[in-house]
Amino acid sequence: MARPKQAAEQKTVAIGRSTAVILAGGLGTRLRPYTLATPKPLLPVGGKPILEYIIAWLLKNRVEDLVISTGYLGKMIEDHFGDGSDFGVRISYAVSDKALGIGGQLLNASSKLPSRFYCLYGDAILDFDLRRLMDFHQRKKGALLTMALMRESIQSRYGVMELAKGGRVARWNEKPVFENDINVGCYVMEKRYLDCLSEAPDNDMKLAFDSAMQSGEPIYGLRMNGTFWDIGDKAGYAAADAHFQKQREARKR
Repeated sequence: MARPKQAAEQKTVAIGRSTAVILAGGLGTRLRPYTLATPKPLLPVGGKPILEYIIAWLLKNRVEDLVISTGYLGKMIEDHFGDGSDFGVRISYAVSDKALGIGGQLLNASSKLPSRFYCLYGDAILDFDLRRLMDFHQRKKGALLTMALMRESIQSRYGVMELAKGGRVARWNEKPVFENDINVGCYVMEKRYLDCLSEAPDNDMKLAFDSAMQSGEPIYGLRMNGTFWDIGDKAGYAAADAHFQKQREARKR
């Protein structure tokens, strides 16, 4: 689902050289049959693989050192991107011979990660000021983990009734709009967060997250202005492909 671009964000302090890990080892079961012969991060969107958009965006935000976590059909990703030199970045790979969840992929990449890094999912195309997220995490909060958030508006299909005591109707809200801050799958992490993952059953990301919060660790979210295309299922894939195909055709004119 796309999030419309909003007002320009405030400038931030300069951020030094950064590393990002991209989790690209999933099976892509919700996108079958497309993913039977192609890993999800290589599916074409507007004529270009999803992962190319992600890498170009990281490079625009001055993130040039990448670790790509691969698993299912991962050799195809390595063959396409190589060491990253053709794309202006440096790429190393954390390879697994079995399917891993988010936490498992992070732990598998641990030896290649510095003390602080970005973490992104390989099935979302994002566009916002990534350096602002790092500035907030590092300079303003000293956080263990900071997640990028965006506003989501969902309109109810139904009239929503508010009841007073005894069941008396207090208000009828006809198809109201509910707004939430959603996780778009982009984080800044301190490497010691991986200790929380090691202790969570099956390296479950949410269990590790909950455990860290209960322990009083500084976990933050920052609402970002920009766009977010989730390509986790067929509807999201079709919407993103149509949007970027239209952009591509407009550039040709």
